[in-house]
Amino acid sequence: MNTAPPSPNPTHLQAVVFDWAGTVIDFGSLAPMDAFVQLFARYGVRIDVAEARVPMGLAKWDHIHALGSAPRIAAEWQRVHGRPFSAADCDALYEVFTPMNAASVREHAQLIPGALATVQALRARGLKIGSTTGYNRPIMEVVQALAAAQGYAPDNLVCAGDLVSARPGPLMMVRTLSDLQVWPPAAVVKVDDTVPGLQEGRAIGAWVVGLAISGNTLGLSEAQWQALPAPEQQRLRERATAELRAGGAHWVIDSVADLLPVIEDIEARLARGERPD
Repeated sequence: MNTAPPSPNPTHLQAVVFDWAGTVIDFGSLAPMDAFVQLFARYGVRIDVAEARVPMGLAKWDHIHALGSAPRIAAEWQRVHGRPFSAADCDALYEVFTPMNAASVREHAQLIPGALATVQALRARGLKIGSTTGYNRPIMEVVQALAAAQGYAPDNLVCAGDLVSARPGPLMMVRTLSDLQVWPPAAVVKVDDTVPGLQEGRAIGAWVVGLAISGNTLGLSEAQWQALPAPEQQRLRERATAELRAGGAHWVIDSVADLLPVIEDIEARLARGERPD
């Protein structure tokens, strides 16, 4: 049995780790937005979709806490409830949120165009497929079944709530690399549509690819995106690309359908001795 440690200087990739909503399923990352808006409305506080999107990528408890702590929403909560938004309030909202989001994902679980073909091509190259998500386990039990019915079943799943801390820290990626038995992080690519998701890849030292069009950064359905005139598409693409690059992406592409040329570029860089910065 070979017990030699893996080389700290890999010459080939070993795995690609994908986020879920806005990355491989749910073009526009629409399911969580419905749930967040309805959640706060149930407690008498109005929030809009743009506000709900700001903390996307965080674990859902952290996301709710970030919303409740945002100055406008916090002031409205104080006005309605007569007290500041607290961790206890966040606990209560989180318990209500989970079944709401589990219901919402059923309406937004379609694989993003090109996702399945990309994953199949990566597997054909001998790469393992990992996954992390800001969703918790109860929500992902619904999502996993819906994705598997469409042919997508990654080699592992790490959810927010599985570990003591989630994004933007590295622990979910640490668990994923352990599950997949791959090392070092320079042999891994993290693909995500949110800045916290990109930062969890950077935190462990992986290559990081951001998705500008299919996910939360724009928050448009596929039909809404395709209906835009080309100049407006390009303006939004440039805006999203700048945001994701500022958030840590080494590359930014439209969607997972465009990933394979990036994989080839990374392989060439590894062969030249380059590593993620």
